[in-house]
Amino acid sequence: MPRQPVYSIPANASNTQKIHFYPDPAKKEEEGLPKTARSYAGYADVDGPGTAKSHLFYWFFESQTCDPNLDADKQKELIGRTPLLIWLNGGPGASSLAGLFLENGPVRIGDDAAGSVSVSPDSWNQEAHLLYWDQPVGAGYSYCETEDVYVEDEETLSQMFWLALQRFFDTYPEYLACPLYVCGESYAGKYVPYIAKRIHEQNAGGTGTHLNLRGIAVGNGWIKPELSVRVMIDYAYASGFLGLNQKAALDLAYLDFQEALKAGRMKKATDLGNGLVNAVLAFGGNFDVYDVRRWDDLSPGSLPAYLNSGPVKTAVHAEHEWQFADNSGPVATALKADVMADASPLYADLIHAEEKYQVLLYTGDFDTACGYQSTEEILAEIMKNGWGNAKRLIWKQAQGHPKGFVRTLDNVTQVAVPDSGHEVPYYQPQISREMLYNWLFGRPFHGQDPTGVVQGILDKAREDADKEEA
Repeated sequence: MPRQPVYSIPANASNTQKIHFYPDPAKKEEEGLPKTARSYAGYADVDGPGTAKSHLFYWFFESQTCDPNLDADKQKELIGRTPLLIWLNGGPGASSLAGLFLENGPVRIGDDAAGSVSVSPDSWNQEAHLLYWDQPVGAGYSYCETEDVYVEDEETLSQMFWLALQRFFDTYPEYLACPLYVCGESYAGKYVPYIAKRIHEQNAGGTGTHLNLRGIAVGNGWIKPELSVRVMIDYAYASGFLGLNQKAALDLAYLDFQEALKAGRMKKATDLGNGLVNAVLAFGGNFDVYDVRRWDDLSPGSLPAYLNSGPVKTAVHAEHEWQFADNSGPVATALKADVMADASPLYADLIHAEEKYQVLLYTGDFDTACGYQSTEEILAEIMKNGWGNAKRLIWKQAQGHPKGFVRTLDNVTQVAVPDSGHEVPYYQPQISREMLYNWLFGRPFHGQDPTGVVQGILDKAREDADKEEA
């Protein structure tokens, strides 16, 4: 696996301008250009699924705290103590480059027809290294050499990803010491814990190069589908998208879904669960499942045309057509038995592991598919009685509405983000980055515990009621 720098990328789909990361030494005309951040991209070649050979695409951005004008060996300590965040989008079938260009990456694509790309002021690489992966095969630029072969289970997926990480750190050893965090969104609520578990087990067994795993972060995770589907029905009813009789019909159909889960008939459960989601949307006039305030999901806009243009693929060393899907297409079909499986026990294992991995679970409050209530109930089960007794702060800003609601117990932090849908870094880019850095670096979430105020309100109400009856 060769080192492959990304010197620049087109600033639009027609390649009339460029965004420079790092001057290409082979091009004299680029001498003197400012260096913004080291960036690398390409493929990690891995075995699987089965006997097939696959190629997983990555795109790396060094932290802006590091000096791209200095060789890595001259700032080894700084590079090595800077956190390295792996980012994964979900789907199944979604490319993590959507997260790069639409959510938390150093560049952002506009919604204009030209596919204009600009430097983002809200990138998560301001204080951390960022490593985006397209996975499993069939998502984004990643592909399998054998046609129509895709990953069918999380064990295969996590093993292939662990192998890809081994290849990456063999090629870029200057980042091996970095505190490693596996992060993601949506269906990555399954990918992330399985990958973290694989790293944990391989480290414990002394297999391969030891990876410095420190924690995981998941936004609006699809973790326990049995719970998420029930919560979605309740959310749609409470929001006025379902009538009482419609909810009753869905509650009845939900029992069939539960029976399939209990019987271990996972593909049947996926059909029934997806049917329930589609029925809720049909009753509700097809509102956006990822943001109850909208009627249309966020669009990738010009991103497919941009990423499939020749100059872009050349710049990032991509050799395959870029693909994107959300719970549809061949990637999702291959993972059909996994879609409705429960991943919450893996979170329990990671939370209670001797290594005390740091765990961040955050949610945008207007997501009906993978929202706050599911995460809260999962944590209440994992953390037992202690979770309900932990303080829940109103995370404040100097002026305006709260940034969020934060609860921390031991090595677990949960953040609920108001005025946000499913893709929190898109809706609240500055707040989400501050949230991430507070968690990563142990910075405080400045806020107020409202318990005392609430108790005073209730006591006053009782006092007034007693006077009324006296």
